[in-house]
Amino acid sequence: MTYTSVWRTAVVGFSTAIALAACSSGSQVTRVQPVSTSADTPYQNILVIALLAKFGARKQLEKAVVQQLADLGTHAVASTSMMDTRTPVTRQTFLAMVDKLGSDAVLVSQLADLKQEAGMRDANPQATWNVRPTYYFNVWSVELTEYVEPPFIEVESSFVLATQVFSVRDKEAVWAIESKSKFVQEITQPRPYLVFIEEAETITKYLARDGLIAR
Repeated sequence: MTYTSVWRTAVVGFSTAIALAACSSGSQVTRVQPVSTSADTPYQNILVIALLAKFGARKQLEKAVVQQLADLGTHAVASTSMMDTRTPVTRQTFLAMVDKLGSDAVLVSQLADLKQEAGMRDANPQATWNVRPTYYFNVWSVELTEYVEPPFIEVESSFVLATQVFSVRDKEAVWAIESKSKFVQEITQPRPYLVFIEEAETITKYLARDGLIAR
């Protein structure tokens, strides 16, 4: 995969929204671009940007990453905390945030791949039993009432999230990873926050491991 710098191109397109799930297999890192030897690490003031189709999803992922960074002692700000759904998602918008915050690095996460498969699944039946004795020895009367819910649509999703860190000083990418997750979700369920927490934990774990933030 070729990583394209947000410093050189405007962000004009978005990937399909992630179909997030209630049942997760966790986040697994599949590729790492080692930190540049010339990088001005560790970074202490990071602007966090999530480029997803839905503003709500962007906000939740950014919030989770910012919280994880804060827990590790690194100051970070979510881009969505400085914008709303009407704010243009462009290079100029993010550069203005960097200038205002005095950020020394920018972390950008976006979808690199998404696969989904939907299918019908029968709901688990619920049954009640009414057992009564009869006039005969060791003979019982059994009455079964069974209720079966209508089948529902279940979505199995697998996606790859690409995350890069850009040095404000050098205006270029100095590090990147790709993380893969699999999820299963009933289509009417609300988006669970656990998905974003898992991704944020994976991202910050590797940031600390590779020395991009102080430990």
